[in-house]
Amino acid sequence: MKVFVTGATGVVGTRAVPALVAAGHEVTAVARTSAKAELVRSMGATAATVDLFDREAVKAAVDGHDAVAHLATNIPPMTKAARASAWAVNERLRKEASNLLVDAALASGATQYVQESICFPYVDHGDAWIDESSPLEHTAVFEGAGVAEAAAARFTEAGGGGVVLRFAQFHGPGNAHVEAFNRLLRRRVNPFIGPPDAYWSWIHADDAGSAVASALTVPAGTYNVADDEPLTRAEAGRSAAAVLGVRPPRSAPTPLQAVMPRSAKQLMKSLRISNAKLKAASDWRPLHPSIRGSWSA
Repeated sequence: MKVFVTGATGVVGTRAVPALVAAGHEVTAVARTSAKAELVRSMGATAATVDLFDREAVKAAVDGHDAVAHLATNIPPMTKAARASAWAVNERLRKEASNLLVDAALASGATQYVQESICFPYVDHGDAWIDESSPLEHTAVFEGAGVAEAAAARFTEAGGGGVVLRFAQFHGPGNAHVEAFNRLLRRRVNPFIGPPDAYWSWIHADDAGSAVASALTVPAGTYNVADDEPLTRAEAGRSAAAVLGVRPPRSAPTPLQAVMPRSAKQLMKSLRISNAKLKAASDWRPLHPSIRGSWSA
């Protein structure tokens, strides 16, 4: 299968492209610079330079491919994440680029479309497990995720196989957020904000990449991509601190959490994500079933 991939040089893309190549697919991957093009070629794919907001350029680039995997994101660093403006490009990638890619995929006769999405819009479920039918709130900085998921559904409605992968919080080497988390942990501050007994779900970047390859084999629909063992904020902080060899962190004081911006509060929910649907539909299994022991120092 000929697969067109955006976001190929990102945290997930650098794992997804080798997984797709290993599965026998012929991959074309978007690269914006010569250095990134060389990285794409080193992973066994063909590099393409495409403006994802240019309708005609996207249509021409996707033509001749059997599948499209839209993994491109632009997540701001933690120091800027509270600003709505910092999410502008990420929102455009989910709102505009997703629809342009679906249009191009339909025009080219592609049979599969894979859309990166996130688990954060699920509503707080306490200690109950969350599956793909659980309610969501695609508001504020999560609005784009809802638009992108609708684009994938439109692909399915037109007769193709649209697959949405709702990823849990990424971790693994090369992740800027993990590096920021570790700086706080070394100061004995738990970076996983929210009530200590609230759940936080994770997925190692390697397992996210293999999930993209598996997405080409599953029926159309939405699938959670998370590890097997969601941890509470308190336990996650202790587990990550143990890997770093530092003392267990302290939770942020409740009054401080109360005055955090809305974007931060949206990350304070208890989300115990189930990966059962993807496991049942494919041979995908997380090689890192928990952050215990697999957290990156």
